[in-house]
Amino acid sequence: MKAQRVTLQDIAQLAGVTKMTVSRYLRTPDKVAPDTAIRIAQVMEEVNYNVDPDNMIYAAAHNPRIGILIPSFNNQIFSDLLAGIESVTSSQGYQTLVVNYDYNNEREEGQIIHLLSCHLSGLILTESVHTLRADKYLNAADIPIAQLMDIDPQPNRIMVGFDNVQAAFDMTSTLLASGKRNIVYFGSMSDVRDQKRYRGYSKAMEDAGLTPRNISPNTLSSVSIGAGMLSLARQMYPLTDGIFCTNDDIAVGVLQECLRLQIAVPAKMAISGFHGLDIGLVTTPSLASVITPRFEMGKVAAEILLKKIKRIPTIEHVDLHYRISLGGTL
Repeated sequence: MKAQRVTLQDIAQLAGVTKMTVSRYLRTPDKVAPDTAIRIAQVMEEVNYNVDPDNMIYAAAHNPRIGILIPSFNNQIFSDLLAGIESVTSSQGYQTLVVNYDYNNEREEGQIIHLLSCHLSGLILTESVHTLRADKYLNAADIPIAQLMDIDPQPNRIMVGFDNVQAAFDMTSTLLASGKRNIVYFGSMSDVRDQKRYRGYSKAMEDAGLTPRNISPNTLSSVSIGAGMLSLARQMYPLTDGIFCTNDDIAVGVLQECLRLQIAVPAKMAISGFHGLDIGLVTTPSLASVITPRFEMGKVAAEILLKKIKRIPTIEHVDLHYRISLGGTL
């Protein structure tokens, strides 16, 4: 048999192990049982197997990569997150492989499987809930995995983020403290984080003896969608005097529509966004929002991930908190 035609599957069959075990041996031999490692090494010697420099496993060992999966490329939230990650990875010689899944669970599953086949050193996700099949692949992976934007603890996962439920509860409580009573929640994609924010909003409303109201278009957020949602809310709930939006894009659309209709903000309509994006800082008045530490989340997660890769003891769950900004719309 010619050396260059020997595959990892050939070695796995001859050694009586799985292809994944051979892959693990080539990348991190100390993570393979000693007797198994000896058997694989003997087979490789017998068939005169030489690692091909173009082989992805070899390349991964010499040009280590971190996989990153985000729901959208067209969102400042995730560009800030990526900037934080790469402020750490680039300085330590790690490349990043970034893919998106368009807020689609099945697409996320496929992308997770694809990334795990790329012989990564670590993986960073921005979602904490996955399909059953995706979770099986993640649980079977032999690399550190970080999940960002939330803090619900999960076994064998690095968690870096903030409490979405509490953040929404606190902002809704702030709206209520300003004297508003008919506050409507404007959602977006109804993803897990969106649902948690609605839960926090609902609890604050119910604690005040008020009825939660929700409008969610189940589509990507935008300024124009915010304007349309305000029109719908005023038709459905004529007494609306406050809007809590799941993000700043929608909130800016609400503000622009209020200004167009000459609805006094915040006297007649209080408005809050979420995340504290630049777009909300340059409006007049500036937007009230929950300020989230996106760059810091990426930076801290990357630091922890690289420590795990290097087997340096480290914490695995970090709550970076948030802060409430009143702006000029509350």
